[in-house]
Amino acid sequence: MIVRESSVNDFSIKSVKSLSIAALIRKWLLIGIALTFLALFILLPLLAVFSQALSKGVKLYFLAITEPEALAAIKLTLITAAIAVPVNTIFGVLAAWAITKFNFKGKNLLITLIDIPFAVSPVIAGMVFVLLFGSQGLMGPFLTDNNIKIIFSVPGIIIATIFVTFPFVARELIPIMQEQGNEEEQAALTLGANGWQTFFRITLPNIKWGLLYGVILCNARAMGEFGAVSVVSGHIRGATNTIPLQVEILYNEYNFTAAFAVASILALLALVTLLLKSVVEWKTKKY
Repeated sequence: MIVRESSVNDFSIKSVKSLSIAALIRKWLLIGIALTFLALFILLPLLAVFSQALSKGVKLYFLAITEPEALAAIKLTLITAAIAVPVNTIFGVLAAWAITKFNFKGKNLLITLIDIPFAVSPVIAGMVFVLLFGSQGLMGPFLTDNNIKIIFSVPGIIIATIFVTFPFVARELIPIMQEQGNEEEQAALTLGANGWQTFFRITLPNIKWGLLYGVILCNARAMGEFGAVSVVSGHIRGATNTIPLQVEILYNEYNFTAAFAVASILALLALVTLLLKSVVEWKTKKY
């Protein structure tokens, strides 16, 4: 009897060891596949961008990114992001507040409308704005009569960027605010706080890390947007070219060094965005 029990115990230990070894092999196999994928599709392209940008020396690199057209593209990109991100932040907070704190008719429709930029191709979105604000569009005659130019100018770029980026903040805040519920806000109102006091002292501290996370994603998309901006910009050198459009023009002209030099600015912005995103994710989990 003792011998049988010992055999069973030995068999159980061997089974556990074999299972743990198999689990360990699967773990490292999956990690290896993930790291290989990241190396092939993220790290190698980044290295290629910077190596091509610096292939003819640091001096030519700085000359390429300080040319008047490149500086104008950088300036326009920063201006567009500086307008689009605050607008979408305000909209995202208001939309998330309305959806999570109140019940009203059309709530599901509002959620669906927020998701439209995710479902529609940016190029199609740009075409819609051309059909709406172009000289032959729906509002074209009115805009022409009042000397207002939207398409092929900075306002069109800003409008297109706002459209493609406005879901990011709202979509980040909605699940957070749904999980938190209304109890704290209702308690504050019961104790005599007004709406603004409730928002700044209760709601905003609870959503600050999620809000910052959505703002970072929104800013990254605003700076890197190509499709919708390409349609409405007109590709006017030094006037309506953002950084992605400037890269396209330089590449099509076979000016590869300058194209990769300007592209490296977007790559640096992407790395900074990833760093900020990681910090915010860590803070959010800790909070």
